[in-house]
Amino acid sequence: MRNTGTTLRKNFRQRAGRLCGIALIVIAAVALSAGCGGSAEQENSYMPELPTMAEKAGIRVAAIGDLPEDFIMGMDVSSVLAEEASGVIYYDENGEETDLFQILADSGINYIRVRVWVDPYDAEGHGYGGGNNDAEAAAEIGKRAAAYGMKLAVDFHYSDFWADPGKQYAPKAWETMTAEEKGQAIYDYTIESLTSISSAGARIGMVQIGNEINHGMAGEKEPKAVLALLQQASGAVREFDRDKDIKIVVHYTNPEDSESLLGQVKTLADAGLDYDVLGISYYSYWHGTMEHMQEVVRQIADEYGKQTCIMETAYPYTLEDGDGFANSVGSKDLTESYAATVQGQADNVRDVMAAASSAGALGVFYWEGAWVPIGPDTQANRVRWEMYGSGWASSYSAEYDPADAGKYYGGCAWDNQAMFDHEGRKLPSLDVFRYARYGADL
Repeated sequence: MRNTGTTLRKNFRQRAGRLCGIALIVIAAVALSAGCGGSAEQENSYMPELPTMAEKAGIRVAAIGDLPEDFIMGMDVSSVLAEEASGVIYYDENGEETDLFQILADSGINYIRVRVWVDPYDAEGHGYGGGNNDAEAAAEIGKRAAAYGMKLAVDFHYSDFWADPGKQYAPKAWETMTAEEKGQAIYDYTIESLTSISSAGARIGMVQIGNEINHGMAGEKEPKAVLALLQQASGAVREFDRDKDIKIVVHYTNPEDSESLLGQVKTLADAGLDYDVLGISYYSYWHGTMEHMQEVVRQIADEYGKQTCIMETAYPYTLEDGDGFANSVGSKDLTESYAATVQGQADNVRDVMAAASSAGALGVFYWEGAWVPIGPDTQANRVRWEMYGSGWASSYSAEYDPADAGKYYGGCAWDNQAMFDHEGRKLPSLDVFRYARYGADL
């Protein structure tokens, strides 16, 4: 039965590849072999022309003073292959059909983040949805990002589908393993996946060992067991990259509960875990004030000597829904200072970047800024969600997550927080990254 699954996955890649067309040909031409430490090195085939002074633009952006040259302006685009396979086309500010990664590079994005699930398919090869993001998909996304000069942050969930504070399920193949056996599986899987992603031409700069692991990882909840898994994951990254060019990220959320978060960081320190960056999800409509987020970031640096990075943030540009599948964030969630408009979205992201930079964070990743609806809730689009995984979950996910994804599967719940409109046209708010250093006015 796995042969059927392999065929479906291959067809999915081929459909995505045909839609990418010329861009993939360019990428294949520039891809080079992996360099020292297993980290792929690649000549930049594309160098965006970014501002050197304030400019006129479609949005207002107040310049962020003293923004470090290497400040991460990142974006998670894990759903892009599923989107393209479903027929989504991305357009630049002139309305021209353009490769998504070129649009992002021209808009100031310098880092791409991609989630990785172990096996997001059922026994017949039907994808669970949410982009069907396995290591093969991450390799393709990383390769395309590298062709436009962008590094890759690999986000291992160590699950077969969504991992977050509410659920940290073990992959199907690991469910009957002991914690010790899972540790070995994580070690082997991490090295194998990083090798394939790097060999494809990706420029791996960060590796997350787990996603929002506040309450566990890979089916383990006891702190000692989770630490043992983290140690195996960390050891695998160091083995893969012996020069330590890749930064290891341990990722939590809920910074508004700083007592709990800082307690987690202390546990890592007491255990002597080898990692580089404490990653934080920070959404201003869920996670408290920016001032409090800054306090947490500074405390992590001052007390534990760790760098920090905002690994996820977002804000809506509209309250409208594009596919009949309810949005995750609506009017009741809005932060008082920011309207659900294109300018409000830009203002929020600019202020998160400014707050993070001022507190000493390495940068900010916007979460799924290109996850647009593939169209209204029609039978044809439901077929696309199921076939290509362009919705947040498919009905096939019920075997793995029956309590949530298996009940509420369907389209995209994030389309009103994308930085493209419902037709795939670039919004002016995406240029907040382009103009952050020097500012812009109408």
